[in-house]
This record gives sequence, structure tokens and C-alpha cells, in this order.
Amino acid sequence: MGARTSVADGSALNHFANMGISAPLVDTANGPDSAPANQDTTPGDRVCTNTALRLAARRLGQLYDEALAPLNLKATQLALISEINKLSSADQQGPTLQDLATRLAIQLSALTHALKPLVRDGLVELRQDASDKRIKHGVLTTQGQARLSEALALWAAANDKVEAALGPSSAANLRALANQVASDAFLAAFTTPSA
Repeated sequence: MGARTSVADGSALNHFANMGISAPLVDTANGPDSAPANQDTTPGDRVCTNTALRLAARRLGQLYDEALAPLNLKATQLALISEINKLSSADQQGPTLQDLATRLAIQLSALTHALKPLVRDGLVELRQDASDKRIKHGVLTTQGQARLSEALALWAAANDKVEAALGPSSAANLRALANQVASDAFLAAFTTPSA
């Protein structure tokens, strides 16, 4: 994760304190894989990776949601309309809801629920497939495309702030680790029985 920062390094502590972080990212006294002394642990003195990631995701989600608030959008909704836009073909049919759910790694029922306010607000249209009426496609409306353009500008400003607060190297490492955890290779490694 880039250069390690010593707990004894006062300048590093000031840098982290300015970001609202009370302890450095890596405690070199204990090693990179052990919990800093002030970190909450589970019974048996084990840290919970899931809890740490959820807390970080909630914090980032709140920051991006605040940035998008002037457009009455949430970060999750921006991700959804952006993905619909990316997966739309030249014939304007749009991705199937199943393809969209798979791409976003969510259940179809959760996707349908997430689409409701976007459909209600006229940003997304659900269209039946021409050959199979059971299949629906998500399509951005003209209003949805305009909102996407506006939202991307607000998102970019928030994203730049996150990048500046973390530093480019840490931000890149965070994305790489998140992508690794979201990968099929990680799932396979997790589900493979230990020797």
C-alpha cells in the first residue's frame, strides 16, 4: 500500500488528523496485518475486514450522495444510470434487467426496487423485449441522459476530492483491493477448502 508510515512520525499523524483519521493507515510497530492498538477487535482479538470495508463504503457513499444531492440523485442511482448508458446498444434497446443486475452484482429484486424512483422521475424507461415479452430492458430517457451528464460533473468533483484526501497512490490501492475483493478469483479463493 505504498510507503509505510511510522507511528512515531509526527508529520504523518498531523496529515492523518487533518483528514479526520486518528491513527495512521499502517502501524509499523505491529506490522501491516495486525490491528493497531486503538482499533476495535472481535472476540479473540481478530479484526473484521467486513466491518472496516462497510464503514469506509458508508463514509464514501455519504460524501458522494452529498455531492449529488442538488440533482436529487444518490451515488447508487448514478452508478445505475451510468451502467445503463454504458450497456445501451446503438438500437437504443438498453440492457436487460438480468444483465444489469449481473453486471452490478445485485439481486434482480434489488435492482427492480432501485429502478422504481428512476422510472417514477422519468430518467429510466422499462421496455419489453421485442421477441420475449417476459424480458425487460432499462433505457435512459432524454431527461435521464441530461441528468447523467450533470451528475457526472458533480461526481467528478467529489471523486477528485476523495483522490486528493487519500493521495493518488492510496486511492489507486483502495480501488485495486476493492476490485480484487469483487472479483471471481477472490470468490474462488475464498470458497476453496483450505489444505
